[in-house]
Amino acid sequence: MPKTGDSFITTLKKAHLEWGNHRYTNSRGIIYGEGYLHIPSQVANSIGILNSNSGTTNTYNCNSADGFLKNVTLKASGSSKAGAVFAKQFQGSGNLKLLGDWFFHVNAEEGDQIRVTWLSPTDIEIEKL
Repeated sequence: MPKTGDSFITTLKKAHLEWGNHRYTNSRGIIYGEGYLHIPSQVANSIGILNSNSGTTNTYNCNSADGFLKNVTLKASGSSKAGAVFAKQFQGSGNLKLLGDWFFHVNAEEGDQIRVTWLSPTDIEIEKL
């Protein structure tokens, strides 16, 4: 489980910014405005960012450094292979457009970097660098 002070930086790609419409699968229809934050596998493993397969809490209270996001819930989800316990992304819990809205607010573009910092084991702050 991440500790206070842990952090990582992720670089945005088109798929992160346009999750709902830039897809390589037809598993569901196009939904504009969705977004997610990639968690590099080495980061997930080293600081212990777990998904629901782990049987532990995988949600975090999140604020953005710019103040746009306040007390929203991000969910650590996905895995590199079926049944794996380490998460590969953060997404809005119950709202897949939550990060897409923030990306729009901060004028995020492909190649931009985002820092994720733990303020406590259950609270994170995201910041566009």
